[in-house]
Amino acid sequence: MKKIPSVIFAAVLSVAMPFSGVFLSSNAHAAAPTFDFTDLAEKASPAVVNIRTTEKVTVNPQGNQDDEMQELFRRFFGVPIPQQPNQAPKKRKPAPLQGAEEEVPRGIGSGFIISPDGNVLTNAHVVDGADEVYVKLTDKREFKAKVIGIDKRTDVALVKIEATQLPWLAIGDSDKIKAGQWVVAIGSPFNLENSVSAGIISSKSRDTGDFLPLIQTDVAVNPGNSGGPLINMNGEVIGINSQIYSRSGGFMGISFAVPIDEAMKVVDQLKLTGKVSRSRIGVRLSEVPKDVAESFGLAKGQGAFISMVEPGLPAEKAGIVAGDIVLEFNGQPVVKWTDLSRIVANTKPGTKATITLWSKGKTRTVTLVTGEMEQDSKPGKTKEKEAEPQSNLLGLFVTDLNEDQKRDLKVSSGVLVENVDGVAARAGIQPGDLITQLNNNDIKDAKQFNALVAKLDAKKIAVVLVRRGDASQFIPLKPASAN
Repeated sequence: MKKIPSVIFAAVLSVAMPFSGVFLSSNAHAAAPTFDFTDLAEKASPAVVNIRTTEKVTVNPQGNQDDEMQELFRRFFGVPIPQQPNQAPKKRKPAPLQGAEEEVPRGIGSGFIISPDGNVLTNAHVVDGADEVYVKLTDKREFKAKVIGIDKRTDVALVKIEATQLPWLAIGDSDKIKAGQWVVAIGSPFNLENSVSAGIISSKSRDTGDFLPLIQTDVAVNPGNSGGPLINMNGEVIGINSQIYSRSGGFMGISFAVPIDEAMKVVDQLKLTGKVSRSRIGVRLSEVPKDVAESFGLAKGQGAFISMVEPGLPAEKAGIVAGDIVLEFNGQPVVKWTDLSRIVANTKPGTKATITLWSKGKTRTVTLVTGEMEQDSKPGKTKEKEAEPQSNLLGLFVTDLNEDQKRDLKVSSGVLVENVDGVAARAGIQPGDLITQLNNNDIKDAKQFNALVAKLDAKKIAVVLVRRGDASQFIPLKPASAN
């Protein structure tokens, strides 16, 4: 699902569904709605698509990894790896040639058509890292899609299929929604295509620590719903279903959607350039506690506290220092510390900006020219970067836990999974999972974890202890060959 936020709920999970064992759960609202959703569902459903992704892997001619994993599960737990629902046993294939590549399933999600010529909107985490993306319509036609662009910060992706005269959904106005309004979600939970669920908007602007405030609903959203539309009673899309709050991996009455207004701003840039340009000023931010604000002489705990200034970037050049509190940016008030990141990011790079600060007991104003934020990786396989998070032989991208996350999760160590690839993705590990052990070694931070992974023997199975919600499980992984 996108960059892991600095502040998270106990377990906010991306709702793309990996190709691994899943547990179905049933949920129902306490009271049935008085509305009839049949007309809305019939009109909207043809424009909602199922998205499946694949990746190419080099097959090991010396043995079948699935057989090895099955044997390991039998040895450790006394049971085989659980099959997906409705999944038939795999037929044994002849041994492939040395170095042969095979296209294997990677994950499934949902999407929706926004123009009759084949533009499809979905979540970035549904298609990011995939070698191939396939879009299946309700009439059973399936197309290989081209990824036009992804934006991990908003978790929005635009893909294109070569077709015409397609059904499409009208775009609504997420700024006008209100808590209590009825909404409908359509998608492919657990790969059950074109499933319709309904509920109400719980909050129109819930700050979960992500780049954007999200729409919170009580609509039943489960793994596989990622990228599907959240629709108002007029049949208009007002959000993209993206996350669930869960302790079990299934629906628990709270789901989140990316506001469509913000998503369409991203789409406009992706159509033009395939990427999204945002500003940065080079600071690290945190909340201004109320008691600290009072001691500083501020009326209330508002603004963004500067905890670090990056050398050589616009903020330092303008004279901003650690300990300053940003109150306004180009005339826009900064109420919460997360506001500043979003205001700056929505500013065009190279813009001359005026910043009002609270510094050493008084206000002062500085001006600067905004820089440009680092771009997301190009669509396709995720590339390893020099900065954290780094990939490794297990296909895991991990980050350190901050103090707020440790407190919320009630742990003192471990690393958070930001993204998965390769063997980790096939084993069912998801963004948002917590890794606490590797081969019986307690994990302290990302640097130590990556160092331990780098020393793994590619011929031996590695076992990681993964926590999701309140449950932990040992998962065996076979390291990818380091070519």
